[in-house]
This record gives sequence, structure tokens and C-alpha cells, in this order.
Amino acid sequence: MKSPDTAARAAVLSAIRGAIGPRSSNAGEEYQAIAREYRQAGALDEQGCIHLLVDRLQHYQVGVYRCGRAELPGTIAEALGRSGGTRMLVPSGLPRDWLPPGLDLVEDAALSHRDLDATDGVITGCSQAIASTGTIVLRHGPAEGRRALTLVPDYHLCVVFTEQVVQTVPEAFDVLERERPALVTTISGPSATADIEMTRIRGVHGPRRCDVILVGP
Repeated sequence: MKSPDTAARAAVLSAIRGAIGPRSSNAGEEYQAIAREYRQAGALDEQGCIHLLVDRLQHYQVGVYRCGRAELPGTIAEALGRSGGTRMLVPSGLPRDWLPPGLDLVEDAALSHRDLDATDGVITGCSQAIASTGTIVLRHGPAEGRRALTLVPDYHLCVVFTEQVVQTVPEAFDVLERERPALVTTISGPSATADIEMTRIRGVHGPRRCDVILVGP
């Protein structure tokens, strides 16, 4: 005998299926035939995309640094000097030649949330950056680490290479569609929320502070 909750659930799902009707055998073709009138590709050149991304990031109060590949360790040192970070969390796959000497590094090895919170922040790479929305995309690869690494620490320093920047959201999702990662996180500025009185509080659901280093050729 079904419980009342199970019976109610079955009734709701049955009503939904009845409203939707039988699934078409041509569902894939019908999906492809949907008119997509939104912008699917950007019109800006590389420098235009970079300028747009910087503008959006700064609007979100993200600190932005720019450097060449050879200057990356020094730029990370500069960013950490300004943020006050010395004991920094890093994913196990973060390239060590990105990092300056002298850091107290904590490599993630299934650390507890308490241990993650005990660091000054986290340094990661990313998979993409979307200029039009100022969004960092993480697919949690070796240089990005698991999701908790970019949610628990108070400060996130993210390295973005200019070739990872796209202009529009559809361009980013085209890449995701091809690669189909198991998990995707999108970050648009530091974490912020507001209560019913619209009092803005930062850092409730993720890092309170965020910096981005844009690395060019």
C-alpha cells in the first residue's frame, strides 16, 4: 500500500505527464528547430572582450591584475601582498610554476571545511571567463579543485588566461556542451546577499573577496 506522500507524488507526476502529452519520436529534431533569436556569438575582437570583462569584474568590485605569463608569479605575490594572504590553499593540480616563492601553501587533500576555513584564501585557475556577464566558469579540473575550495575560504584569487575569455554565455555553453563536465560552477563577483530589509552582506555563500589575474601572451 502506498503512503499518502507517495500517492500524492504519483498523482502530481501523472497530471504533469497528461498535460505534456506523449513524447515525440522526433524530439531531437524539434529541439534543433526551435528559433534561437538571442545572440549566440560575440562581435568583439579579443581586446574588446578583455576590456568588457575587466569592466564587468570591476563593477562587481573584483580586483583585476594584468600581466604576461612570465610575470605571473610576481603578480600573484603582488595580489597576495595587498590582500594579506600568506597561508594559501591550492588545488593539487595547480601548476607550481605559477606561484612565487615563500608562500605557506596548503595543498588540498580532502581537507575538512574547518581546515579550509583556517587558510587565508585559495588560488585557482579557471576553465573560461564570460566577458558580457563578468563570470568565471569552473569545471573543477586539476587546477581548479573541488567546489568546496572556492566556497569556504574568505578570499579567492583566480588566474584567467586571455585565450579562455569568450564574449557571450552561449559561446561558453557551446564548449560545455562538447566537453560535458560532471560539475560546473559559475562565479560573478564575490558572494553577496541581502535580507528582507535589503541590507547587503558579503561572504555568506562564498568568498567575501575575489581578485582576478588576467594573463596575456
